[in-house]
Amino acid sequence: MAEAFVYDAVRTSFGRYGGALAGIRPDDLAAHVLRALVDRAPGLRDGGAAQVDEVVLGNANGAGEENRNVARMAALLAGLPTSVPGSTVNRLCGSSLDAAIVGSRQIATGEADVVVVGGVESMSRAPWVLPKTEKPYPAGDLGLVSTTLGWRLVNPAMPGEWTVSLGEATEQLRGERGVTRERQDAFAARSHRLAAQAWDSGFYDDLVVPVPGVELARDESIRPDTDEARLATLRTVFRRADEGGTVTAGNASPLNDGASAVLLGSERAHGLLGLDPLARVAGRGASALEPQRFGYAPVAAAQQALERAGIDWSDVAAIELNEAFAAQSLACLDAWPVDPEIVNRHGGAIALGHPLGASGGRVLGTLARDLQRSGERWGLACICIGVGQGLAVVLENVTPRP
Repeated sequence: MAEAFVYDAVRTSFGRYGGALAGIRPDDLAAHVLRALVDRAPGLRDGGAAQVDEVVLGNANGAGEENRNVARMAALLAGLPTSVPGSTVNRLCGSSLDAAIVGSRQIATGEADVVVVGGVESMSRAPWVLPKTEKPYPAGDLGLVSTTLGWRLVNPAMPGEWTVSLGEATEQLRGERGVTRERQDAFAARSHRLAAQAWDSGFYDDLVVPVPGVELARDESIRPDTDEARLATLRTVFRRADEGGTVTAGNASPLNDGASAVLLGSERAHGLLGLDPLARVAGRGASALEPQRFGYAPVAAAQQALERAGIDWSDVAAIELNEAFAAQSLACLDAWPVDPEIVNRHGGAIALGHPLGASGGRVLGTLARDLQRSGERWGLACICIGVGQGLAVVLENVTPRP
């Protein structure tokens, strides 16, 4: 089997729901990061993009302007040659990490040398849908259904305990694992603090590309002045506090818009791209459990990826865990024998945002750049996924410090 490497990664700043990126179509956001990534590879410029064997993008919605295979549409809009095929994958929140797994496997099997992966989501522009009726001219009213987030048009054969909201599922997991409101708020405050520090230090300067025509210099959801005291004043959302509720808008990821892209290649791609690789894709993992326990799924996925990489937890120096909810993240961290300080050292989704289809590409690209800058050898990117799944990828720095 051939080895697959991360050569580069970019993303847009992530906009708030209804915020700075709400006026940009998702296919245009995806096209923008694809074009930016291609332009950064000397071997892909000036007609060299024909060397891209495949574009694989993740998207969780698919009901609006990103319909009809957004990967292919974005590649065409980005000006890639019409000979470059594109495929869209949907594993909900894990879609772009799944795209990276798909692309890395294509390289591993020798079917490709250069694959551009990533994902996109515009939660602001997700449409309302009107279900078709079983018979024409119904006499009653019909209701529109929002496609922004969560279950919709649920099959009545699904058990009710599976189809609770993501927030209620998190409350259940929080109770099961004993995660307090105080810990959740402290974790959320840390996410904002570290995200602001990372931007101030220039960490994201090479990772984030501005969107033309939009004045958005940083991720729009970051609140650098937030702290645990302020977060403690927020009302719970999914259960009343006097009924045991702990999840608030402050200790959960927000709704966001954005896109990410990662350049994967074989060892031979070094010469094709004119770039040095950043990290090797060393292990992959996928797991599943009861849908309402989705937040805990990264635990098994991470263990699987580590075993396939041939390492154990003591080797891991950096972790990028998508922060869907603070309670869910803490439940995973409590199950892992790691120092929490190595997790999301540059902020996480609670601060940066969680545009569903783009988040996996964000965590993978951030991890690759983090390992490059720190010189540490092994890192883990992982994400929880609605309907009870988790994904994980292990990266190995190709130039670790001695």
